[in-house]
Amino acid sequence: MSTLGRSGVEVSALGFGAAALGNLYAPVGEEQARATVAAAWQRGIRYFDTAPHYGLGLSERRLGAALREHPRSAYAVSTKVGRLLEPSDGDGDDLAHGFAVPATHRRVWDFSADGVRRGLEASLERLGLDRVDVVYLHDPDDHAEQAFREGYPALEELRSQGVVGAIGAGMNQAEMLTRFVRDTDVDVVLCAGRYTLLDQRARTELLPAAAERGVSVVVGGAFNSGLLADPRPGATYDYTRAPAGLLHRARRMKAVADRHGTTLRGAALRFCAGHPAVAAVLVGARSADEVRDCAERFAAPVPAAFWRELRETGLLPAAGERP
Repeated sequence: MSTLGRSGVEVSALGFGAAALGNLYAPVGEEQARATVAAAWQRGIRYFDTAPHYGLGLSERRLGAALREHPRSAYAVSTKVGRLLEPSDGDGDDLAHGFAVPATHRRVWDFSADGVRRGLEASLERLGLDRVDVVYLHDPDDHAEQAFREGYPALEELRSQGVVGAIGAGMNQAEMLTRFVRDTDVDVVLCAGRYTLLDQRARTELLPAAAERGVSVVVGGAFNSGLLADPRPGATYDYTRAPAGLLHRARRMKAVADRHGTTLRGAALRFCAGHPAVAAVLVGARSADEVRDCAERFAAPVPAAFWRELRETGLLPAAGERP
């Protein structure tokens, strides 16, 4: 277990990302969703991350229901603010946003202080909890001014009141997260897809700044949305079809892993966990088997010779941290 910054919130080294519980890309049945969370618990995962965005609240509802049988003090939950869900009269589904759910609500960007409070209250109701441990400002890329001027101070107030234990921001970029680390008093940032075997942009400024200031980093997107889990033709990278050059690079990495008796999935997870600023790595899973596989790969040691060959062949920068 690791503590997030100076917050006192403890998380397991491997965390569960619950986007798939919101029917990411394709439906997940209720029984399968509950079994997936149960498998995570059985494998020692005690940190669970969700958001209103994931399936228009479905992920939060399912995660809360699945965790209800466990003591509240035994696990940590994070959710996110910045998108309010408002009822919609629209027909159809939400696949335009990536989720196979009816379009019963629409997302409204709101990083105001009132929006943060309303968003958290709604999330608590969907989760069926009286508190969450961590709240992130979710994807404020195009709303930086309001997020820093209004959203962040609102989170700081909620933390000072003891409503939440830790606060931060979660994004698919490293640059603005670095600003949060340097210019605010966040406990943690969630960086998705920018510290992986294929993309180490977070290594340049974000991770050193976090280590210097005692801010924890949670890494998501270890597989870059699929390519590093299974580098086959048609695999996705950052939620779109992987470019040919990146597919070739990932396949070369897999060949190195095969030669050294390890797996690319395991190496991808271990790499993310290797930096001292990283407190947890989130894995997204849509089935119990996927959870068990990730947990096994994460726990398995990766031979030093594998990392050495990656660096000697230029597949991994020589200056990269050793996992």
